[in-house]
Amino acid sequence: MNGGTEEVGVEGEGRAGVGGAARDGEMETGTEAAAAAVSLETLRKRMADFARERDWEQFHSPRNLLLALVGEVGELSETFQWKGEVPKGLPGWDEAEKEHLGEELADVLLYLVRLSDMCGVDLGKAALRKMEINARKYPVDQCKGSSKKHTHYGSTNSDSTNDNVNTSNKEA
Repeated sequence: MNGGTEEVGVEGEGRAGVGGAARDGEMETGTEAAAAAVSLETLRKRMADFARERDWEQFHSPRNLLLALVGEVGELSETFQWKGEVPKGLPGWDEAEKEHLGEELADVLLYLVRLSDMCGVDLGKAALRKMEINARKYPVDQCKGSSKKHTHYGSTNSDSTNDNVNTSNKEA
């Protein structure tokens, strides 16, 4: 514990994380079948239950969750470090590397879902809204095949400049 703040983590014991793969006493059978039907709401509820059962809600402030998310993004980045450009499908990666990548991606997702829950943001709705905004910023007929920023295109929709009033010009 540093300065009265418990370290927040996903996978480690003794860390006030956001969720685990299985609840106490549950087997991890049927994981693939369960994953096919998983929703953001299911993850949100499971992680809320996980934290509540362990009395970890006290550590899950937006700030703590954001910092933990940033740490997990760093760990995700390490899986690609020194590999050069990695083609789609990860040819040349062994199963252990792919499994580790999946675990790091899951850590990022779990923290993002938990952070959105603690901030009262419906992540699914926000993501769909953001996709609509991006569709207006990047009209297919103007940007297909180009990686240029939306400010390069002469968007005819004046609403697109007001869609992200409190955000930077960076895109997701």
